[in-house]
Amino acid sequence: MPTTLLQSNLPGLELIHRGKVRDVHALSGNRLLIVATDRLSAFDVVLPDPIPGKGEMLTQISNFWFGKTAHIMPNHLLHTPLSEVLPEGADLPLYSKRAVVTKRLKPVPVEAIARGYLIGSGWKDYQATGSLCGIKLPAGLQQAQQLPEPIFTPSTKAAVGDHDENVSFDAVVAAVGQDLAEQVRDATLAIYKWAASYAAERGIIIADTKFEFGTDEDGKLYVMDEMLTPDSSRFWPADQYRVGISPPSYDKQFVRDYLETLDWNKKAPGPHVPAEVIAGTAAKYAEALQRLAGITLD
Repeated sequence: MPTTLLQSNLPGLELIHRGKVRDVHALSGNRLLIVATDRLSAFDVVLPDPIPGKGEMLTQISNFWFGKTAHIMPNHLLHTPLSEVLPEGADLPLYSKRAVVTKRLKPVPVEAIARGYLIGSGWKDYQATGSLCGIKLPAGLQQAQQLPEPIFTPSTKAAVGDHDENVSFDAVVAAVGQDLAEQVRDATLAIYKWAASYAAERGIIIADTKFEFGTDEDGKLYVMDEMLTPDSSRFWPADQYRVGISPPSYDKQFVRDYLETLDWNKKAPGPHVPAEVIAGTAAKYAEALQRLAGITLD
């Protein structure tokens, strides 16, 4: 059975950051312990009820993709056994499928987004301007339509509680420099194209996805954090895809749809979520993991 963890509790390890989903602890040797909890955020609010096994599924699918794309871009994973870094008395089975030891990198302050289809904030921007992140697109495109070529559409990294904003490639250059900006753009598109082709063979469309990158002390670029998960991507079942509508997806849309029925102002604290909605969300994550990676969590 999947384990459930709302937040990590690892006495003796320094907690650097507690994000919406991940808890990050410092380790010796310029390393990190990253724990994917079962917290669920919607509309930038962390909800009070966990999704059992979600952190395990996110970690397993990220690890799968990190391994599959290592020939394109190195990643932050170190293959240090957890038993060597968890404090004495820690519940190893609780953390074994949801925690990883990684390099401690300097984050590149950009959300690196690849889009192959016109949906979400990209669709809204296109409707308003005919462009996306400064890239002029053909006229007459419809919602969820495949773009002529995948495009790099970066956004700013917003503070917790704020929304990211789409920016132009020139803004990325201004933030991090021409060379690093080009490396991030080229890696984002290369990984997306490879993964989209792989997923298509398994009946899943990757409409768009977001990557995080970091550099080591020598300035070498790595992909890090999570990778091609239902939290960072839009996965659509190919057999239900239609142009002109927002297709169903393997993500937390179950929860979003429920929350939209409530009289809630989308500010903290978030409301409790019924058991059937939690179960439906967990099932979507599990299906994506099984179809893409062939992994089933017992």
